[in-house]
Amino acid sequence: MSLRLRLLLYIGISLTALWTLVATWMFIDARQSLGQALDNRLAASARMVAGLVSQFPEPQDIAAMGDKPLDVVARDGVACEVSLVRGEVVIETVARTAGSPELMHADPGFSTYIYGNKRWRTYVLRQGDVQIATADSIDVREALVKELILSAGVPFVVALFGTLIVLWLGITRGLAPVERIRSLLARRRPGDDSPLPEVKAPVELQPLLHTIEQLLERLQDAIVRERRFTDSAAHELRTPLTGVKTHIQVAKLALQRRDEKATMEAALTSADQGVQQLQNILQRLLDLARLEGHSVAKEVSDPIEAASIAIEALKPMYGDSIGRISVQGADNSRPVRAARPLLVGAIQNLIDNAIRYAPTDTPITIRLEPQSNGTMHISVLDEGAGLNAQERAQAVNRFWRGDPKIPGYGLGLSIVNAIARRHAGAFELLERDGGGLEARLTLPVAGDTTLS
Repeated sequence: MSLRLRLLLYIGISLTALWTLVATWMFIDARQSLGQALDNRLAASARMVAGLVSQFPEPQDIAAMGDKPLDVVARDGVACEVSLVRGEVVIETVARTAGSPELMHADPGFSTYIYGNKRWRTYVLRQGDVQIATADSIDVREALVKELILSAGVPFVVALFGTLIVLWLGITRGLAPVERIRSLLARRRPGDDSPLPEVKAPVELQPLLHTIEQLLERLQDAIVRERRFTDSAAHELRTPLTGVKTHIQVAKLALQRRDEKATMEAALTSADQGVQQLQNILQRLLDLARLEGHSVAKEVSDPIEAASIAIEALKPMYGDSIGRISVQGADNSRPVRAARPLLVGAIQNLIDNAIRYAPTDTPITIRLEPQSNGTMHISVLDEGAGLNAQERAQAVNRFWRGDPKIPGYGLGLSIVNAIARRHAGAFELLERDGGGLEARLTLPVAGDTTLS
């Protein structure tokens, strides 16, 4: 259902229901007022006839007045009857209007009776031995009510449909800026990185336009990053692929010659190393794509101690280098809510990066520091050459390496940064006062974070 039709239904049904309630209320009130007015007319007619009757000195002279004094009452559609009350039982009618029902036995005051298969509203007034009864037909009253409904209902229905038409036009005009924005985005070509042209829109739509502009900027940034990533990945993969191809060709040539077994084995070994390098690069690319494309919330179970994770990260690797690695602040460590394999991988990447770029005779420290703002700092400190401010900003980019001569793929710090962001944390590289580099991973402690 379109927004235009939905708004028309919501507002139209609300207005129709409200107007119907008001119209029903007014109709009931008007019907009651009309009934009271007609009842008052019956009572006034009876009192007028009573005034005429009171001019006769004797009740017996009433019969001599005939029907002429009642003609005035009959012109208003009111039936009237004058009777003499003799004793408790006998009532004698002495005068009545033409077509008047027999009202001699009607109760005093207002009543509703059926006479001659017709309903009548009656009013009976007694003055001594004289009874004056007036009545009008209920059918006449109902006809007046129907005329009232038609006279008020037809304009109401016309006004209601007119309101719905005006409402439809107003909603269409009010949604015109949305249609302009949709048309503007529909005409936008792929790859167009120009800002949105100015669109006249009400205040309520300005946040939407601002959000769309921000979304387009983020999409453009993502496209630029992916383009750079693709270029870098193609370059990084081209080198080992070229090496593998070259070594296979060397092996083929060695196979065709005698006494070249050693050359062939060396070429195949180098090709195998190139394949292993390709496999490692592809695995890290897959890990990075997984981190940037999916939530890790389902992988998180119970809170884990950062100290135990740091120690666990040291066990499966580093051989002789493990002696130069120490852990500080394990006693003050607080549990963090994170996916254990990812956190272990992040710390291992930081340690591996420190081992690659720091001299072999310098220590490497894993420092755990709980913070007052509900976070935990997990830092890996080395005493290598360090990085300047520009290099520290670029180091988290994929395939960036500080020294191309040092073996590596340029993906480790990118993976650590992605792990930090997926756990609502942060990753930064800091310069140490005594030289070297501090790679700081900040994670919220358990109970203080909501994973994305």
